[in-house]
Amino acid sequence: MQVSMLSVSIGAALLFGVAEFANHRRRNRRDVDRVGFMPWRGIALASASVALFAAAFWLSGR
Repeated sequence: MQVSMLSVSIGAALLFGVAEFANHRRRNRRDVDRVGFMPWRGIALASASVALFAAAFWLSGR
């Protein structure tokens, strides 16, 4: 169980990095009319919270 919580935390942290990179690209786009449809800020927020909770569960079980 503890190894799975660590892997969930690492996966969510990687997803957070991807979402932040995509959000950065979205903020600095050349064509203002091409907004896109992915809520990158919400995905980043959700993945950061999952990563923190999974890391906390992993640390509490040690």
